[in-house]
Amino acid sequence: MAMAAQPASPTSPHKIPAGDGPYARAKHFQLVEKDLDASIAWFWKAISTGDKVDSALKDMAVVMKQRGYLTEAIDAIRSLRHLCPKQSQESLDNILLDLYKASGRTKEEIELLKQKLRKIYLGEAFHGKTTKRARSHGRKIHVSIKQETSRLLGNLAWAYMQQRNFMAAEVVYRKAHMIDPDANRACNLALCLIEETRFADAELVLADVLAGRYQARDQQDGKIVRKVEELLARIMAQTWPGGGGADGRRRRDEVGSGSESDDDDWVENQMLALLDVAVPYRKKSSRRLPVFEEISPVVYKEQMAC
Repeated sequence: MAMAAQPASPTSPHKIPAGDGPYARAKHFQLVEKDLDASIAWFWKAISTGDKVDSALKDMAVVMKQRGYLTEAIDAIRSLRHLCPKQSQESLDNILLDLYKASGRTKEEIELLKQKLRKIYLGEAFHGKTTKRARSHGRKIHVSIKQETSRLLGNLAWAYMQQRNFMAAEVVYRKAHMIDPDANRACNLALCLIEETRFADAELVLADVLAGRYQARDQQDGKIVRKVEELLARIMAQTWPGGGGADGRRRRDEVGSGSESDDDDWVENQMLALLDVAVPYRKKSSRRLPVFEEISPVVYKEQMAC
C-alpha cells in the first residue's frame, strides 16, 4: 500500500512524497526514521531507476555531507549531474561549493566560484533575468544579480585568504566593495592589508568602518567594533618600535596612481584577469544586463560602444 504524503515533523516545511517509490522511501528514512545510511541507499536506487533523479542526487549529497562522506558526495555529483536538467545545475554547483569548503578542497572551490562569476561577468547568469528564486531557511526569496555577485565575491576572497593569497583576496574584496559595501568584508580587507604589511592602508579601511561608512549588519551587538579593535591592536603590535613591521605605505607601483577612479580601474582589470576574461571583453551580441553598468563598468561601457 502506497504511503500517503506526510510532514516530516511539526516544524518542518518539507513533506515526504506520497507513494512507495525509491525516492519516497529515501525521504522517509531521512526525515522520519532518521536512518541516514538507509536513506543514502534508497537515494542511489532512486537515481538508478530514474525516480526524481535531480532531487535524489541533491538530497543524497546533503545526507552524505551530514554523515561525513564528503569525497563520495563530490564524486556522486560530478559523475551523475549530467542526468539532471539544466535548471538543477546551479543548485548542484552550490552543494559542490559547500562540499569543497567542508573538505578543505580550496583550489576546486576557487575554480568553481570563478566559473560562476565568469558567467555573471559575461551576462550568462540567471537565464537573462535580473533576479532568481532561491530558498533561505525554508523560505522562498528573490535574489538579485547584485546580491549574488556580492555573495560569490565574498566567498572567493575568503577562499583566497585560506590559501594565504592575500593580494588576490584584496582585489576581490575591493571589487565586492564597489558593488555592496559591507563592514565585515571591510574588516577582512584590512586583514589582507595587514598580512601584506600595508598597515597604513589597513588603518584607513578600519577608520572608515568606525565612521559608519560601510553597512554593518552586526553593529548592534558590537561584533564589528570588537573586530576593528582587535585588528588595530595587531597593527599597533607590529608597527611599534622594535616590532619589525614595514612602514605600511601603499605600493602604488602595484596599485596604480592615487585617484579613486584609477583604483577602481585597477581593481576592475585585476578582477577580470583573475577570472580569465579578456580586457576589454567584446562580442557583437551582448546579453549583459543593465546592472553590470554598476558591477563591471569598464567592460560594460566598452561593449556599449561597439
